[in-house]
Amino acid sequence: MRKPFENEFPDGKYFSFYIEKVESQNVIEVLTVQKDVVKNLYKNLSEEQKMYRYAVGKSTPQQILGHLTDTERIFGYRALAIARGEKQSLPSFDENEYMDASDFNEQPFESLLEQYRLVRESSIALFSSFSEEVASRIGIANGNAVSARALVWMIAGHERHHLNILKERYNIA
Repeated sequence: MRKPFENEFPDGKYFSFYIEKVESQNVIEVLTVQKDVVKNLYKNLSEEQKMYRYAVGKSTPQQILGHLTDTERIFGYRALAIARGEKQSLPSFDENEYMDASDFNEQPFESLLEQYRLVRESSIALFSSFSEEVASRIGIANGNAVSARALVWMIAGHERHHLNILKERYNIA
């Protein structure tokens, strides 16, 4: 699946911020590698590291793992709906409200890691099935015209963004 053209996502929004974080031209390979990176990164964290906050009000690494999974579910659904020709505008979501409503820190860590793995494997299988024509279909998500392909690249870029945050602000790499 090729990288999306600039006319496949809105200009000046978070879309390009995430898409530009993906340096490879093979997004399926990136998603596959990221799955292993996240698994290896998280499995070696102590309980203290999983619950660390670098500032008041910031998420813990355990919450970030849940956030990555939630976001992939939402972006993945959007990509599926657009790929299948959905004509309805797909709703927005507020990631901060989702985080506030979650109980990721109370959930068993192994369950969160397993959910991440299963969602990622499902995403890879789905996105690998998209032809270039299907991936290039445009729909409306969060009030913006966007291709299914752009959403796939956003998943990879969003995760890259959070992996960078884990490294820079949590000293987890």
